[in-house]
Amino acid sequence: MERVTAEGPLLEARELTLRFGGVTALDGVSFEVARGELFAVIGPNGAGKTSIFNCLGGVYRPQHGTITLEGNGLTGRAPAAVAAMGVARTFQNLGLFRHLTLIDNLMLGRHHLMRTGFVSGMVWWGKAKREEISHRAAVEEIVELLELEPYRSTPAGLLPYGVAKRAELGRALAMEPKLLLLDEPVAGMNLEETEDTARYLLEIRRELGLAMILVEHDMRLVMDLADRVLALDFGVAIGTGTPEEIQHDPRVIDAYLGGAA
Repeated sequence: MERVTAEGPLLEARELTLRFGGVTALDGVSFEVARGELFAVIGPNGAGKTSIFNCLGGVYRPQHGTITLEGNGLTGRAPAAVAAMGVARTFQNLGLFRHLTLIDNLMLGRHHLMRTGFVSGMVWWGKAKREEISHRAAVEEIVELLELEPYRSTPAGLLPYGVAKRAELGRALAMEPKLLLLDEPVAGMNLEETEDTARYLLEIRRELGLAMILVEHDMRLVMDLADRVLALDFGVAIGTGTPEEIQHDPRVIDAYLGGAA
């Protein structure tokens, strides 16, 4: 059951195969993501979820297969080039600069959109000044969207964990991506923080119409938010469908419960 718009899918991954020596991390995995879709990837530990993200982000280059974004090839491009084409990612382990304020961390997400050079930026006059003001205005919209106003000037290292995860999400949004990769966005969160994050993801989707790929172990979150789900087991795609279809797929049940069901 492929959800593809008349314009075609935003992202296409075809027959991705990734090997490390004698270990096959991905074995002919294919999937599509439509514009505005929230697509989830699930599977037990070691199933290949992070390997997919690393292939999409340019960290790994698959030995076989292709990845395209709006028809443009991503396979083999460097991470910076992939980001410039419109793919942003959050990380399970926080990647914030601890001694920079929340605003400064979000501004880093705008770096690839800035056009003025180092010297003009240092002088901070004319075009450079206008550009920074414009980018700060864009960052303030994200601060408002994610309700981060009380923490604008707080160093990232002093942020509560749930707020820091939200700030990392904000930095990814600051890149103005076409596709957002969410790597376990609620890992380590309590129930209240998890519910808040789910609300923000729904708000982002409603306000920005942004396509997202979610890797997450919290199955309640996945089943509540995702339009479609790809289930992996030992690098092999064992099922793709709606959350309801995946929950009743015998192969998925077997992979998660070892046949106990």
